[in-house]
Amino acid sequence: MLTAHPPTTAPSVRHAVVQGESEVTRDRRVTLTTVLGSCVACCLYDATAGVGGMNHFLLSMPPDQAYRSGDEAERYGLYAMELLVNEMLKRGATRPTMRAHLYGGANLHAGMRAIGTDNDRFARTFLQSDRIALVRSDTGGTLARRLDFQAATGRVRCRTILDQMPEIRPPRVTPPVTGDVELF
Repeated sequence: MLTAHPPTTAPSVRHAVVQGESEVTRDRRVTLTTVLGSCVACCLYDATAGVGGMNHFLLSMPPDQAYRSGDEAERYGLYAMELLVNEMLKRGATRPTMRAHLYGGANLHAGMRAIGTDNDRFARTFLQSDRIALVRSDTGGTLARRLDFQAATGRVRCRTILDQMPEIRPPRVTPPVTGDVELF
C-alpha cells in the first residue's frame, strides 16, 4: 500500500511504515519510521526534486518468482521496490539524481535460513540494475533496528535495538511513619 502526502504547514508528524507499505512525501515535517529485523527498508531521496520515500518488505521474491495478487504481493521486495521507485518518478525524481539507503536485513535466529541476507542482496541488486546510487547502508548482523527518515530532506537516523530486556528493579518503597499524633 502506498500513501502519498502533499506539503503541509502542520507540526512535525511521524508516520509508521509497516511491512508491505511504502510512503513518499515532499513534506519536510514528516518523519517516516519503522522497526526492522530481517526485513529491509529502502529509503530513496532526490534533492533536486525535493522528494523522498521509504518502503518496508518482508521477503525478497515470491517462491516461484512471479507476482502474487492483492495484499500478498506487497510483502515482497520486487513489488515494494518497483512501487517506491515509480512513485518517486511520478513526483519528479529521476534515477540519476535519486540516492538510496538500505537498512535492516539482520539474521535474528541462528541456524535458520538467512532471510535478512537474502533481502539485503536483493535490494542491492535491484538498485544496481535500476542505476540508483546506494550511498548508505546499515544491514546484516543479528540485531533489529529502529529507523527514522525525514524523506523530504534525506536525513536519517538508524539505531540498533538490544536483544535483551533491561533489568527492571522494583520501586523503592518508604515504610509508613508510625507514632502518636496529638491534635489540639
